[in-house]
Amino acid sequence: MTEPEPRTERNVLGGTLEACGTEPLTGFYRDGSCRTGPDDLGSHTVCTVVSREFLALQRELGNDLTTPRPEYGFPGLRPGDRWCVVATRWLQAYRAGAAAGVVLAATNERSLEIVPLSALRQYAVDVPDDVSDLE
Repeated sequence: MTEPEPRTERNVLGGTLEACGTEPLTGFYRDGSCRTGPDDLGSHTVCTVVSREFLALQRELGNDLTTPRPEYGFPGLRPGDRWCVVATRWLQAYRAGAAAGVVLAATNERSLEIVPLSALRQYAVDVPDDVSDLE
């Protein structure tokens, strides 16, 4: 996995992409952010606060996010953890009524290629300083 050249990535609100989570250390590049690049074929761009329902649905769909996979630097998730999830997986959970909370300031604008901003806003768990962005 080759990291992309350093550049400023934007969040879905148009600002600088903020960190998603460091405990556990998330991101396709395991740097705490939902940065993406050409090697990130799944688009791990939606910063979520995972819930029990979200994790259960992902397991049912064959995407087990709770079992540790140390060979991939993956500790296994618990409800309340912040994690950069694949945009199509989040959208799938949204459509099934089991979407995880979304940290908009830490969700990469590239997720908008897959997920409508209106859907992400419905599950926003952060509120930006300028709340007009949420209208």
